[in-house]
Amino acid sequence: MKIAIIGAGAIGGYVGAKLALAGEEVTFIVRGANLEAIKARGIKLIDNDGTEHVVPDVKATNNYAEAGVHELVILALKAHQVDAVADDVAKLMGPDTVVVTMQNGIPFWYFHKHGGQFGGYTVKSVDPTGQLASKIDPGRILGCVVYPAAELIAPGVIRHVEGERFPIGELDGTTSARAKAISEVFQHAGLKAPVLDNIRAEIWLKLWGNVCFNPISALSHSTLVDICQFPLARELAANMMLEAQAVAAKLDISFRVSLERRIEGAEKVGKHKTSMLQDVEAGRGLEIDALVGSVVELGRLTGTPTPHIDSAYALVKLLERTMSEEHGGVRLQKTVAV
Repeated sequence: MKIAIIGAGAIGGYVGAKLALAGEEVTFIVRGANLEAIKARGIKLIDNDGTEHVVPDVKATNNYAEAGVHELVILALKAHQVDAVADDVAKLMGPDTVVVTMQNGIPFWYFHKHGGQFGGYTVKSVDPTGQLASKIDPGRILGCVVYPAAELIAPGVIRHVEGERFPIGELDGTTSARAKAISEVFQHAGLKAPVLDNIRAEIWLKLWGNVCFNPISALSHSTLVDICQFPLARELAANMMLEAQAVAAKLDISFRVSLERRIEGAEKVGKHKTSMLQDVEAGRGLEIDALVGSVVELGRLTGTPTPHIDSAYALVKLLERTMSEEHGGVRLQKTVAV
């Protein structure tokens, strides 16, 4: 299958490398140091057991028109980065091109084909002007939830930390031929991509952890296991999760695992820095609106109080503004005992 991966960060690089290693025709749409590294040396994937794989001849470009039409476009940028490429995505599309969205949090298409009281509502936290839905046809989209953890440790070099599950689903809940075909492509590459009949419920299950662990880690500079094993932080995470669960319930979403089991799952990941903490350390823009601001917004929409989530959102937004003004990140510095 001819596949374009927009973005070669931790997840885009991981997925693209796995697909390329399985023999799919992969083109990375990427820029900067990543582009130069992939063009020069290909992409390297370091498995969680230390095994290294290199795809030396993978294609990479920052020119969408040059890349041409693809059967599958994987949008692997973070949610706040999608708007910058929305105009160019159409250059990769033919009449039957499918777009798989791999953004964390509430996606811009969430209420497309949703029905009910909020059907057609635009989530302003992730699509303030409604332009994303107008530029990227939701009819082409398969939703996807990203469970693996990975890190971009150098330009063109990805370290896989754990997990290989990428559930996908049509926005209307049907099991389509295109969803089955893409699921098979992923499975052939060693990735688990079951086709779900309610991708929104799976989005909320992943978001349930993201809404608390990402902002707490960004503010405390702590890993997942540290948060889960520190009683005060664990209690805060649980309170934020209870608020998110109440919002989800107003949207007819229920969770297939208990709150405690979800926290235990995060704890088992171990000494892993969340993506938001990695971005804070690197001085990059934060995925705070899709992961946290969207839940605040949906809480307002459904009349559901979210005081703990509101507080975390306010603090991380302030941190993001300070980082932007100072043109830098925030990282713990080890001190030398005297």
